[in-house]
Amino acid sequence: MNVEYTPIGIVHCPLCTPGEPPFQSRFSTFKGTIEIYPEYVEGLKDVEGFSHLIVLCHFDRAQKRALREQPLTDGNAQHGIFATRHFNRPNPIGIAYVALDKIDGGTLHVTGLDLLDGTPVLDIKPYIPAFDSIPDANPGWVSEEHVGRLKASSAQACKHAGTPARHA
Repeated sequence: MNVEYTPIGIVHCPLCTPGEPPFQSRFSTFKGTIEIYPEYVEGLKDVEGFSHLIVLCHFDRAQKRALREQPLTDGNAQHGIFATRHFNRPNPIGIAYVALDKIDGGTLHVTGLDLLDGTPVLDIKPYIPAFDSIPDANPGWVSEEHVGRLKASSAQACKHAGTPARHA
């Protein structure tokens, strides 16, 4: 079976260096835009009613395909790739949760990007709390300390770029 995807748009933002934080969009305040290609703009109808979007993208600058990786913030142990959100995946598909600030034609103005400038966008879905939030979910190996390190490194990255980190 051969699976192919065609990007529907592209990310424009200040993040340009692979592997630099913020590592999760939830801890980012980076603003940017998602340019939707003209043939897909009709698909944005009614998107303006949502405060947040889920952006699926292609990690086009992933350096390798791996089945095990160390987390970017605390590389003490490798984990199976499907137990991480690392970009070096067999199918380098990424996910970002962003706040929708406004729509201008085929351009989505968003906050909370942790994607690199030029990242191809594969799909956009509305974030619906009743469907997408599972408060009692088990976080697996991801400890509160790990989340704290992600927050701290993301805050540092946002500060370095002149924007404050969003609080969880």
